Amino acid sequence: MKKISKSKGDMLPDYDFSGGVSGKYAKSYAKGSNVVVLDPDVAKVFADSKIVNLSLRNLAKTLELLK
Repeated sequence: MKKISKSKGDMLPDYDFSGGVSGKYAKSYAKGSNVVVLDPDVAKVFADSKIVNLSLRNLAKTLELLK
């Protein structure tokens, strides 16, 4: 295997960002995003963000009833 030496900030010639769009998600992140990484065992139960949000809303309602 050929070792490639590169200084910090250099990109490999294989990378092609010519079709990239700068700031594509900037507006949505500016509005407010909260990324949470689930442990693998938890992620198996909650397939997508819709299910996670629904579950957390139901939990929040339940916790309010206990106060």
